[in-house]
Amino acid sequence: MQELTFSTMIAVLEEIFGRGLLWVMVAAAVLVTAAYLYVLMRDRAVSWRKFLWAQVAMPFGAIAAVLFVQNVTSSGFGDIGGPIDVIVLLLVSVAGAVGAAILVYTAQSLLRGKAAKP
Repeated sequence: MQELTFSTMIAVLEEIFGRGLLWVMVAAAVLVTAAYLYVLMRDRAVSWRKFLWAQVAMPFGAIAAVLFVQNVTSSGFGDIGGPIDVIVLLLVSVAGAVGAAILVYTAQSLLRGKAAKP
């Protein structure tokens, strides 16, 4: 592999997760992101109460993301071999935390409706 291209990255991700699971995850991420943008445009402000509950969900999202990736790749914490593995593990946990926060905030906003202004 002489150069890193977008198609190479897609091929690697399809190899790791499988073609079906990868595109289901991409579709879910696009759907949640679109719903989050809709909520932000609809409310025209951030609800700090909902944001606080979204932050509470972040550690659970980080742990779930790491365990999910380890399960899909048939690896464990004993397989961490060097600094790049730790960096990838941290990036996966950050992505899981941010994804959980966005998902929780969006779900709260869609289920409870627009917050009343004081």
